[in-house]
Amino acid sequence: MKIYTKTGDKGTTSLVGGQRIPKNSARLEAYGTIDELNSCIGMVRSCKLNVPMSDELVEIQRRLFDVGGNLATDPSDLQVKVCIRETDIILLEQAIDRMDAELPPMRAFVLPGGDSLAVSFCHLARTICRRAERRILDLSVQAEVDELLLKYINRLSDYLFMLSRKIAYDEGIEEMKWEARK
Repeated sequence: MKIYTKTGDKGTTSLVGGQRIPKNSARLEAYGTIDELNSCIGMVRSCKLNVPMSDELVEIQRRLFDVGGNLATDPSDLQVKVCIRETDIILLEQAIDRMDAELPPMRAFVLPGGDSLAVSFCHLARTICRRAERRILDLSVQAEVDELLLKYINRLSDYLFMLSRKIAYDEGIEEMKWEARK
């Protein structure tokens, strides 16, 4: 099987199920941004992380493939499966709460980045996740989108923020606080 099909050379692509859509459609923007997010989380994983963090991120990447597949499926295809379960959201919330309990309280906004690629990649992933949420909301104006999918993506951005803080804390990196211009 060749990687190129030449069927997208005129600006359209196929959904799962065969329907052709423009490559700049809301649906493609939504699942393309999920793909971008998944790749960025892969960048986080390429940094030196402890095994539980790495395992959590692998599970998140698997769910993001499910989300992308759901969004890439022709909505008229009756085979569209639920891709996110309430338990997936609960796992994110538990991880957020666990990290939050181990961190000093946040008293100010923090500047993204720092002396760690992992922290910087977490912030980048968080912002891509927020964009993915906006793209999925754009799609929801035109087509039905699973509420749990949206909830998961919203919670994932919170998880990625907490992960950035936890990695910084574990690596002994001081977070730079935002200070308003005086």
